[in-house]
Amino acid sequence: MLVDHAFVTAPAPQTNRLMSTIRRSIVMALALAVVAASVAAAHDLFLRARSFFVAPRTAVRIDVLNGTFDRSEAALAFNRLTDLRIIGPSGTTRPDSSAWRVHGDSAELAWPGGEAGTWVVGAAVATRELTLTAEQFNEYLKEDGIPDVLEARRKAGELGKGARERYAKNVKAIVQVGEAHSATYATVFGHPAELVPLQNPYEVQAGGSLRVRALVDGKPVAKQTVLAGGVGADGTRIAESAT
Repeated sequence: MLVDHAFVTAPAPQTNRLMSTIRRSIVMALALAVVAASVAAAHDLFLRARSFFVAPRTAVRIDVLNGTFDRSEAALAFNRLTDLRIIGPSGTTRPDSSAWRVHGDSAELAWPGGEAGTWVVGAAVATRELTLTAEQFNEYLKEDGIPDVLEARRKAGELGKGARERYAKNVKAIVQVGEAHSATYATVFGHPAELVPLQNPYEVQAGGSLRVRALVDGKPVAKQTVLAGGVGADGTRIAESAT
């Protein structure tokens, strides 16, 4: 799940109040990933809009980065999506291929915006298979924080065995439109692996904590690795941490 920012393309009467809210709030891009034992990804996937706050009914541009939060290494084609929804207080929209634009190594989702409230953008990508050597798979398990599987391979004497993995990517972005908050931040999309906030991220004060529920196949799971990191309001990088 990715808490992104949205882009204000035209001034509105409440723009000054929105900017004041930005200064008072925690303004950061929060990248969260639930990692299951059967998931292996060649690149991470992020939905990164242009600002956290947008005036009501103002167009939003969301970058689709297939690589890191800073740079996309390969553009994601629309036909690889199995689900694309934008959910807010007025209901659900399902953008079609005309809203998905590919530019070189990245893609972009164009959304015309909506009424005031907390909106969630969610996308699911079709599964693919990836063949890894033993060294690659062990390194992946180590770097992506899946120590239980790595330890199981060690105990079974399988550290020298390669692996063939099926992986899928499921991402969400939460955007605040106007000043009114809404409960749609807690929408469950039904992705195979998903994080659902237990409180509205835009109501968390500086120094506070954001609690989330980890779901795998729609059911709460414990002992899953969650990675968090981002960028502060002043552009300062927030170091990635694992819990």
